[in-house]
Amino acid sequence: MRLVIASDSYKESLSAVEVATIIAAAAQDVFPGVAIEQIPLADGGEGFVQAMLIGAGGQSITNEVTGPLGPAQRVQATWGILPDGKSAVIEMAAASGLHLVPPDQRNPLATTSYGTGELIAAAIAEGCTTIYIGIGGSATNDGGAGMAAALGVRLLDNNHQPLPLSGEALAQLHQIDLSHLHPAIAGDKVQIIAACDVTNPLCGPHGASAVYGPQKGATPTMVTRLDSNLQHLALCIATATGRDVANIPGAGAAGGLGAGLLGFLDASLEPGFALVSTITDLEAKIANADLVITGEGKTDFQTLFGKVPAGVAALTAKYEKPLILIAGGIEDHPDLDKNFTALITSTRLPVPVTEAMTHATAWLSASARQTFHLIRLGQQLGQRLG
Repeated sequence: MRLVIASDSYKESLSAVEVATIIAAAAQDVFPGVAIEQIPLADGGEGFVQAMLIGAGGQSITNEVTGPLGPAQRVQATWGILPDGKSAVIEMAAASGLHLVPPDQRNPLATTSYGTGELIAAAIAEGCTTIYIGIGGSATNDGGAGMAAALGVRLLDNNHQPLPLSGEALAQLHQIDLSHLHPAIAGDKVQIIAACDVTNPLCGPHGASAVYGPQKGATPTMVTRLDSNLQHLALCIATATGRDVANIPGAGAAGGLGAGLLGFLDASLEPGFALVSTITDLEAKIANADLVITGEGKTDFQTLFGKVPAGVAALTAKYEKPLILIAGGIEDHPDLDKNFTALITSTRLPVPVTEAMTHATAWLSASARQTFHLIRLGQQLGQRLG
C-alpha cells in the first residue's frame, strides 16, 4: 500500500509536520513497512513557511519583531529564503498571529500587524525580490495598517499626527502619506504575492470583522466598530492610491491584511493551497497513491472553501483515490460526505476545546491507529469473502 499523508496543522495544537508524523507512526504500527509520503501542507496560515521550505528547500531565518499586542511585545518570528536566494517566504501568523495573544487579552481593537511589515522589510534587506506571504491565523483587524506603517506609510489624523498602532485608531484616519514608502516597494523592485485561503471581502456581513472578529475576541459592538473602521480605511486607500480594495475576494483575509497588501503594496492574492501543492509536487504524489489521509483542527462548512482538505479532496477526486479526513472536531454538513471517503474525529470525549488540545497528540495517535486497524480488517474481510 502506498500512503500519502497530506494534512494541515491543528491550529494552536499540532503543526502539520507533527500531524503527519503521528499518523505515519500509527500506519507503521499496523502496516509495518508501508510506503509513506508525508507532505505537511498549509493554505497561508500557520505552517506556511515550514511547508514551503520542506517542499522546496532553502534556509530559515529568525528575526525579533513587534508582536500583535504592540511595541511592548517582542516576538521571535521565523521566515525563509528559497534556494534561488531571491524568494522569501513569510507567514503573518509568525509575527501577528492569534496564538501570540493569551486568550484573556484578545481584543482586535487593540492589535497590530506592524511586525508583519517588519518581516517584509527584513526580507527586502536580505536581497529578496519576490516575497510570498501567508495571510492566515491573525490576531489583528487593522486592515494591514500596522504592516504599512512598518514599511514607511504614514497614517495621519486631523492634526497630521501618526495614528496609534491598532484597529480602533483607524476611526481617526484622515490622510495616508505614501511619500516615505520603502523605496524597493515604491520603485516596483519587489513582487509581493499573498497566499490567501479565503474569499471574504473587506467589509459587510461576510467581511473580516463580522466573520473572523469574534474568534479574535470581538464582541458584537466591537464588530460594528471594526467594520466601520475598515470601510473608512478602504475609502482612504482609494483616495491615496486609486485602488478600490473593499470588494476584492480575499481582501478580508487576516483582519483585512489582504486589503492592505493590495492597496498599500500593490500585491497580488493567490490561493495558498495552490502555491504549497505546486512546491511540494502534491498532485503527482496523490496520483501514485493507494490511499490519502488529510486533516485539520476543525472541519466545518468553511473547510470546503479553499482550506487544505478541500484542495486535497479535489486532487483525490481527479485521480479517483480514497480520501480519509481525520480532524480534531467535525461539524455536520451534507457536502462533507460528498468530498471524503470517511470522516473521523480524533476527539475522544465531549470536552472543551482547550482540554481537547492538551490531549491532541495522544488522541490523534489513537484515532489514526483505529483507522488503520479498520482498513486492515476490511482487507481481511475482502480476502475471506472474495
